[in-house]
Amino acid sequence: MGFEQAHSMFMDLHMSQRAGERRGRLVRGHNFAEKLFLENIWWPLFESLDHLHPEYEIYDWNRKSQFLDFAFLPASGIRFGIECDGFQSHIKDMDREKFSYALNRDTFLTAMGWKMLHFSFDDIQQRPEVCRMLLQLALAPYLARKTAVKDILSKEKEVLRLAWQLGKPIRPKDVSGHFQINFRTARSLLQTLSAKGLLEPVESEQRVRFYRVKAMQADQLW
Repeated sequence: MGFEQAHSMFMDLHMSQRAGERRGRLVRGHNFAEKLFLENIWWPLFESLDHLHPEYEIYDWNRKSQFLDFAFLPASGIRFGIECDGFQSHIKDMDREKFSYALNRDTFLTAMGWKMLHFSFDDIQQRPEVCRMLLQLALAPYLARKTAVKDILSKEKEVLRLAWQLGKPIRPKDVSGHFQINFRTARSLLQTLSAKGLLEPVESEQRVRFYRVKAMQADQLW
């Protein structure tokens, strides 16, 4: 099944499940940017729109109704809110009160267990590979190995993620301790990432003891 057919079925399903303002919001809110996010970012990774809900209604601390562009609600129970932000509507025309509310809303949703992800329309349209890279990094720890994301939890990608999280040069010892693997395997993983240009070896006393994260190019990873 191709994207256009899947998207049509996706919208028909959610339209059939809604009425009143919730249905009206879906008609008005799911537009070019949201569809482009699915086509350029989500579909290439998952080849499925399962567990994804467009124009998903949530409530703020005052019980005021709001709508997320998408909610991703897999069976594991984790809740991701995904927003496609256009510069014109989200930044340029935003006054101080709206700006403060937007920040407070995200903080409130985080406190309620949501994990919020924001993607700019410019990146969705012009740099989708960056969005795909960031989406994979965000979702990887919460998805089972059986998902349609290709190799999202591979050892190399998890090691690279650990290197980013540490914020300092990573050692084979760090990898070995974190993943409970032997030192030789840990060193081999770091060497492989270095050979791919994702880590930079740091020599000490003519031996490579550390590896430093290099700036990532999305097409190198995925």
